[in-house]
Amino acid sequence: MDKWEKFLIDVSDRVIEGQQIGREEALKILQTPDEYIALLVYCAQKVNGKFHQKDKIEFCSIINAKSGACSEDCSFCAQSKFYRTPINIYPLVPKEEIIEGANRAVEFGANRYCVVLSGKSATPEEVERIKQSVEEIKRVEKLPINVCVSAGTLDEKSLTKLKEAGVKRINHNLETSKNFFPKIVSTHTWEERYETIKRIKKAGLSTCCGGIFGMGESDEDRVDLALTYQELEVDSIPLNFLMPIEGTPLEKAPGVSPLEALKIIAMFRLTNPKAELRLCGGREQTLRDFYGMAVLMTNAMMVGGYLTRAGRDIKKDYQLLKDLKLERVQAVYE
Repeated sequence: MDKWEKFLIDVSDRVIEGQQIGREEALKILQTPDEYIALLVYCAQKVNGKFHQKDKIEFCSIINAKSGACSEDCSFCAQSKFYRTPINIYPLVPKEEIIEGANRAVEFGANRYCVVLSGKSATPEEVERIKQSVEEIKRVEKLPINVCVSAGTLDEKSLTKLKEAGVKRINHNLETSKNFFPKIVSTHTWEERYETIKRIKKAGLSTCCGGIFGMGESDEDRVDLALTYQELEVDSIPLNFLMPIEGTPLEKAPGVSPLEALKIIAMFRLTNPKAELRLCGGREQTLRDFYGMAVLMTNAMMVGGYLTRAGRDIKKDYQLLKDLKLERVQAVYE
């Protein structure tokens, strides 16, 4: 057994035994030579099987419920008012459209459905409409779906209102490390988003907090983000790979290779073994023929498209589950 084999096996065994790994080891995982990628995926898969149901995978779906005209200048995003991008711009959709999106998510076989709004923070009126929509989804339609919300910097009152309506989880992404964040966003701070995650946890809601990779960040930035989520003990981590959008400052960003993406996924698996890992935006274009290997290390995938980009044919995702002998998590009405 050579030094890399020993390192990967030792570190995964220690995680399985309940030990946390730190910065130095996480960085070393990202520096794994390409010829050891199969072993790295195997080790991460073992960790995944220890802390999660190894024969299950979850589908989640979103609705872009309010699009564009956003006051924030996130360099990766087509919805910022600062950039000229080919997207539709509209206010928060009617309640009926949110409910229709939930029905569509159920048809896709999703276990979770997230209502996503552009903008720094949802207004009280928008929170009220989402609340009414969720109540109808859960109590009138009685749809077998878990409803999540992504609506920016929400205060305690808004979080309580959404929780009482039946929302179980709030999405609020840090996107990248504290160090790299100012290079991506200038209209709000990383600390503001960090404090919002703490507020979500304090409200007794589940946390879904992810990142985008391929924006020009370093390995150190990727590790810092993973260790921040380790410290916060978030419940779910969506992993997104940049899909460069014409008209944004990152339209020519470097992105990541398939093998690099696998190393990032493995590092997040090993640093956050109890968190659900979700394959989200850019999964198809970035991972390409290696997508099945990524699924073995994770717990969920976003289906039915993303905020401003289409996803892949869901029939391919169903076939992948069949090929890997994975069972889709079935949502139940609560």
